[in-house]
Amino acid sequence: MIDRLESIARRYREIEAEMARPEVATDHARLTKLAREQAGLRQIVTTYERYRRAQHEMESAHDMLRHEKDAEMQEFLRSEERRAAAQVGELEESLKILLLPKDPNDDRDVVVEIQGAEGGEEAALFAADLFRMYQKWAEKKGWKIEVVDITPSEKGGFDKIAFEVHGHAYSQLKFEGGVHRVQRVPKTEAQGRIHTSAATVSVMPEADPVEVDLKPEDYEIKTSTSTGPGGQSVNTTYSAIRITHRPTGIVVSIQDEKSQLQNKEKALRVLRARLYDMKLAEQQAAIGAQRRSMVGGGNRSEKIRTYNFKENRVTDHRIKLTLHKLDQIMAGDLDELVSALVAAERASQLDGDNGA
Repeated sequence: MIDRLESIARRYREIEAEMARPEVATDHARLTKLAREQAGLRQIVTTYERYRRAQHEMESAHDMLRHEKDAEMQEFLRSEERRAAAQVGELEESLKILLLPKDPNDDRDVVVEIQGAEGGEEAALFAADLFRMYQKWAEKKGWKIEVVDITPSEKGGFDKIAFEVHGHAYSQLKFEGGVHRVQRVPKTEAQGRIHTSAATVSVMPEADPVEVDLKPEDYEIKTSTSTGPGGQSVNTTYSAIRITHRPTGIVVSIQDEKSQLQNKEKALRVLRARLYDMKLAEQQAAIGAQRRSMVGGGNRSEKIRTYNFKENRVTDHRIKLTLHKLDQIMAGDLDELVSALVAAERASQLDGDNGA
């Protein structure tokens, strides 16, 4: 472990030196890549420095104790040695976790798409509830949400909503991708019967332009006037953008902004995220079972969570965790749920390392 930590510390210093070079400082793409790599190593390096200091303090106290004759001073040095030894043990455990394979996308911004699935209008209403849940969570975390596309349903829900989350949110939002099932009495239900509906959530890390080679000849852009529910026109300018990516057939439609240029920029960001997500899915499929974690393979057809309103209950099926605080979770209090998923992923990785 020490050899690996020394190697990481050396690389961290190399990055610092490289970023200070004038030719790198003016190369935005290179500088962005190096800054991201450095940010990914910083916590390991600072924790390792604290580990080395604690180890030095422990060894110094032990050496001084061997030559100390004064009883009071001996007791002081023993307490210092115990304190430093405890710190060394804690930091060693922290380093083991920090050295686990890190998702290179964890520090990225995110594009999230929520769609009503099984359940018609009730599914669309639940999709809107999920969006508000993430919106409130983002406020608590200090993330910024920017809606890029909405397809409203007839009764106030969302057939589909896409939004960007700015604030390096992928490390936590990535656990939200999948099918979310709801069990409740719909507003449209006259008999008071509980219905089961579902909405799908897709979570995609935003790609830098340099990472997705998006050539102008590979996509077609069409403009139109924006429309609202039922097809009525909501403005008379040709600001709505529809981009079709010819090689994959992916279509992105954005009409959120009144400016055609802003809609085009948003649409291209969403398209890059979808292409990058496709690339990641291909890589993960190639790696297969070697990298499969407790949260499943990330397959969006998997039912990941059930929200039971009558029992105020949320169950995450991937880690078999049930919390009777649905009201708090829908109000944006997702930290306990997501922390459990992070801990389970780390435990799974540690077990994998120990079994290797």
